[in-house]
Amino acid sequence: MQKGQIHRKGEITLNQIINEIKQNPDIYKSGGIACFIGIVRGVDEQGDKVTKLAFETYEEKANEVLQTICNELIERDGIIDVHIHHIIDELDVSEDIVYVVIAGGHRFDLWPTLRDAVERFKEEAPIWKKEFTISGSEWIH
Repeated sequence: MQKGQIHRKGEITLNQIINEIKQNPDIYKSGGIACFIGIVRGVDEQGDKVTKLAFETYEEKANEVLQTICNELIERDGIIDVHIHHIIDELDVSEDIVYVVIAGGHRFDLWPTLRDAVERFKEEAPIWKKEFTISGSEWIH
């Protein structure tokens, strides 16, 4: 499994990612695994009801960007492993969008790296989101 990758709905689970991380030969140095699970929120910024989200991507480039982010963050002191897996599909409210999973020596190594991983993939990866509400739909940056 690549550390950073685009998937279709149903192709990956959080448990698969955690099990992959636990197979890392350096996992014995880890004191914890931190996860961010992005899900579809049922209301937009204006308070309208969201019915679903649809994601599109330039998959080859997105995989490259996600992998680069993972590789760069693994270089940080105290970080053992980093995985970012994003779902590209139509997703209903409360369905999982993205898994960011990081193993580190100590919790104080994990939290800033987890935050940076989330912020970086949102800024750098060519992934586009279309939001469907009861009022219509629009592409969201």
